[in-house]
Amino acid sequence: MSSAMERLTAALAERYRIERELGQGGMATVYLAEDLKHGRKVALKVLKPELAAVLGADRFVVEIKTTAALQHPHILPLFDSGTADGFLFYVMPFIDGETLRDKLDRETQLGVDDAVKLASDVADALHYAHEQGVIHRDIKPENILLANGRPMVADFGIALALSAAAGGRMTETGLSLGTPHYMSPEQATAEKEITRRSDVYSLASVLYEMLSGSPPHVGSS
Repeated sequence: MSSAMERLTAALAERYRIERELGQGGMATVYLAEDLKHGRKVALKVLKPELAAVLGADRFVVEIKTTAALQHPHILPLFDSGTADGFLFYVMPFIDGETLRDKLDRETQLGVDDAVKLASDVADALHYAHEQGVIHRDIKPENILLANGRPMVADFGIALALSAAAGGRMTETGLSLGTPHYMSPEQATAEKEITRRSDVYSLASVLYEMLSGSPPHVGSS
């Protein structure tokens, strides 16, 4: 076990028992853990150290609380968030299924009816969140989990919380918020004001890929 993993395990020992790593993304490492208080499996997401280093930890925790208030059948809820021995983390339900990315990697394309139904459900979740003033900023197949075929949008508001906590210092991390294949033009040009239209653009790009088998733009930038 690495020293970082040992530190994390020790720091969260009274609340969560970490079982194994589930995967890594650009911003966080995801672990399967047991919520000791409630006796349930959870997905524990720990921000990358280089990202946590430039964030105001307290500001991140304050900003992420907005996500905890979102209650919708197609939005994965936020259970917990906080800091522990220098680690910034947040906790969501563990979905024992696959992501839309996994499904597309396996099937390449979806049927029209399935693609439209899935996109409609995600659009409903986005509409609800937008009415609450929350914009996702990183809609992509990896952030759409499939629970018994039903889509659940993950990491709602995380990108906004990161951006707000960093106070404009995101460039110090070398990480961008958003994924090039699905990123709206205003995000790509780093406009300060990102509106709900950005999420709609990203969802349209995901729908395009579900129907055609590839994103609308496949360049690296």
